[in-house]
Amino acid sequence: MLEDIIAVKTLVFAPAAARQFDALPPTAQAAIEQALARYSIEGHGDVKRLIGREGSRMRVGEYRVIFDETRTTILALRIGRRNTNTYS
Repeated sequence: MLEDIIAVKTLVFAPAAARQFDALPPTAQAAIEQALARYSIEGHGDVKRLIGREGSRMRVGEYRVIFDETRTTILALRIGRRNTNTYS
């Protein structure tokens, strides 16, 4: 019975990340939603820990999602195109 239970992390957008997400083209929004959903359910995705600061980044095409993660929650902090400002 317990092997049938799937642990899913709750996905939360910080206010800045929500504004950044809303400003993206619909195709980018769909790709990011799909990537975050897959990661929250399966733990799979193009994700690396950040160096020199807390958190992780997820690559979704030309976009990056900067997030913090606990055992039960993924908190999206920033979402945007990969450039020099994405990680600051």
